[in-house]
Amino acid sequence: MSGHSKWATTKHKKAAIDAKRSSLFSKLSRNITVAAKVGGDPNPDNNASLAAAVQRARMVSMPNAKIKAAIDKAFGSGSDAAVYTEITYEGYGPAGVAFYVECLTDNKNRTAADVRSAFTHSGGNLGTSGSVAFQFERKGTVAVEKVIKSEDKKVADRPNAVDEDEFMMAVAEAGGDDYEDAGDEWIVWTQYDNMQAVAKALEEQGIEVKGSELTMVPTTPTTVSVSDAKKVQRLADKLDELEDVQNVYNTMDVTDEIAAALDEE
Repeated sequence: MSGHSKWATTKHKKAAIDAKRSSLFSKLSRNITVAAKVGGDPNPDNNASLAAAVQRARMVSMPNAKIKAAIDKAFGSGSDAAVYTEITYEGYGPAGVAFYVECLTDNKNRTAADVRSAFTHSGGNLGTSGSVAFQFERKGTVAVEKVIKSEDKKVADRPNAVDEDEFMMAVAEAGGDDYEDAGDEWIVWTQYDNMQAVAKALEEQGIEVKGSELTMVPTTPTTVSVSDAKKVQRLADKLDELEDVQNVYNTMDVTDEIAAALDEE
């Protein structure tokens, strides 16, 4: 376990979209619908992509009714049929920070115009396909709460693992690549195609998993000043606010100093 921190590069993006719950649920619903349709099976046990989409939704406490409705929409017909296209945009933002933007859309022209406008008005520019993708590595993350809180006041909260040493051994046995401290949670890092297997292996060891999510991690983070970091984050937030945008990744190196400055924004 290397102890290298990747979580800091993504937690600010997550905080921004988690604060806009209605918009976030809409994005997650679209993601679930597409995963169910592409996989051709409404059962997450038989559809790995759908399982990952549902786990991601559960990480932010998306209601089960909304999850079911999103799955049902994938197999609707007529006006209820879901027709979305996956599109990826790549480009550079302020200070030369690389951006990788994943979208699901029912109108390519609208999405392209919206994404281009966000880049242009933030001092960035779109690039061609493949222009920045090589600067990222696809990874999986599994969230594990350190303490399982009881809903019954008469039942005490309990630790999800006895101690960190035991948890480290459990992660290694489950096939995880790394783990790190994210406050109230442990974040376990996995290979992109091994995320669900690691989550299942942890649960088989008696460790409850909160959820899992696929992500992209910069291989060579870009060093920026605090002032440029704020510009980069504004572009990231602007892209996140677009209806068709599912995920926004960038290569900015979020140091402790920059994290503190962004928290003040």
